[in-house]
Amino acid sequence: MIPVISFVGSHNCGKTTILEKVIRRLKQKGYKVALIKHHKGDFELDIQGKDTWRLSEAGSDVVAISSPQKTAVIKKPEQELTLDRITEMVCDGMDIVISEGYKFDNKPKIEVYRSEVSDRILSDEMDLVALVTDRRFDIDVPQFSFDDADSIVEFIIEKYLPNTSSADVSLIVNGIPLDMKPFIQDMFINTVSGLVAALHDTENAKEIKITVRLP
Repeated sequence: MIPVISFVGSHNCGKTTILEKVIRRLKQKGYKVALIKHHKGDFELDIQGKDTWRLSEAGSDVVAISSPQKTAVIKKPEQELTLDRITEMVCDGMDIVISEGYKFDNKPKIEVYRSEVSDRILSDEMDLVALVTDRRFDIDVPQFSFDDADSIVEFIIEKYLPNTSSADVSLIVNGIPLDMKPFIQDMFINTVSGLVAALHDTENAKEIKITVRLP
């Protein structure tokens, strides 16, 4: 399973600044990172009057724009998508998914705390795995200063990215990623790779992706 970590904290506590440093260092170490940012209200990715905005306003449920440099998809969901559902959409080929926000989701959380902004920690201690803070708390999680991005990255790698070079299986049923025990993963890998090896032009397979739609 691709790990998902949420960076949470009060407004103006410095989450984005910390994330910039963390993502830059993870990229320097060769990891592929997907970032999902939660927004409380409406927002626009394209500019009013531009082609994508006009075609969206005309009634398109999905508008995609692509170039050799980047691809963007604008979709109008019937209801807000869950973090798990968005992760499924963006995780292909990634080593880790980092979200900013989603403080009510049950994902591991690194909270960014600044004493001049808030007087308490927002996260439930069951989900809290680390703190980025300007003061010490009497809780049993690693605590990092705002200028120690290197240690935050080393913590993330040690805890969530120790085996990215080994084979891995992601099983998603009805849009929900499911955890699998190591022996189940091994069984999937051996069975599927054995079947694929019997097909033509599969000698150098590095990734196998299967989607089954049941009636």
